[in-house]
This record gives sequence, structure tokens and C-alpha cells, in this order.
Amino acid sequence: MMSTLTTNMDFHPYSVVHPLDDGPEQKCGTEDLGRMEITRSVKISLLVLRGYLLLMMGMLAYHVLNLTGILH
Repeated sequence: MMSTLTTNMDFHPYSVVHPLDDGPEQKCGTEDLGRMEITRSVKISLLVLRGYLLLMMGMLAYHVLNLTGILH
């Protein structure tokens, strides 16, 4: 029983090839994809995210100007 287990464990069905030793692969072309359709909820979420990021950048700019003493 033990000898059959060790012989089965020595078998490696997968071979690992390092990327530097592998050949070049075909890359996907994005020229034919066109524009991506987005739903209304995704558009609203992206606009809310943009507003949030602009608000955070404004608050950071205010804090930096306040630390430098430009704003009192």
C-alpha cells in the first residue's frame, strides 16, 4: 500500500514554465471593442464618486492652506 502511494505522488501532471523561458503570447486587440455601455445607476455612482473626490481634495487644500498660515 505504501509503495503505491509514493509512486503516485511522484507523478507531476502540470509543468511550470518561467515567463522568461516561455514564448511570446498573442495579445488581445481592443480596436474592435467600441464604447462600453453603462447603466444609469453606474453613471450616478461614478458622478457621486467624482464629487466625493473633489470634495476631499478641496478639504485637503483648505487644510494645507490653513496650516501654512495663509488662511486665518
